[in-house]
Amino acid sequence: MSLDITLTRDAFGRLVLTTADGVRHEDISPVRAFPLAEPQAHISLVGSDGRERLWVNHLDELPTAARQVLEEALAQRECLPVIERIVSVSTFATPSQWDVQTDRGRTTLLLKAEEDIRRLPEPGRLLIASGHGLHFVVADRFGLDRGSRRLLERFL
Repeated sequence: MSLDITLTRDAFGRLVLTTADGVRHEDISPVRAFPLAEPQAHISLVGSDGRERLWVNHLDELPTAARQVLEEALAQRECLPVIERIVSVSTFATPSQWDVQTDRGRTTLLLKAEEDIRRLPEPGRLLIASGHGLHFVVADRFGLDRGSRRLLERFL
């Protein structure tokens, strides 16, 4: 079943939802209910007053144009860099400073404890909490280069 809606941006870059009955809702914010376990499902479109305007069970329910706008809005809202390569680690004990290449550029993160690396439900997917409060994702630890896998295995 497809939802009959449109999602656009206004002149100020705010998200605008127009429902099938023609009602226009401005300044909408998308919120994922389960951003790590089910990032493609259970998304609430919330107005500036905090009230829900529309519930999306799955992104596949949306028309292509609306889905693209929503995915862009979610990407802007959520900062979850994806680690593509582990360049080096300062030590194999914690706390440890990691030099990593992400999809947003090269950076460093502080791993305070091995427990800050969590395995997610999808095979090979990890969530790493930095000591600075930022979270990083490893989309597929088995898909990393050999050097990165060897460094990562020391902490798992």
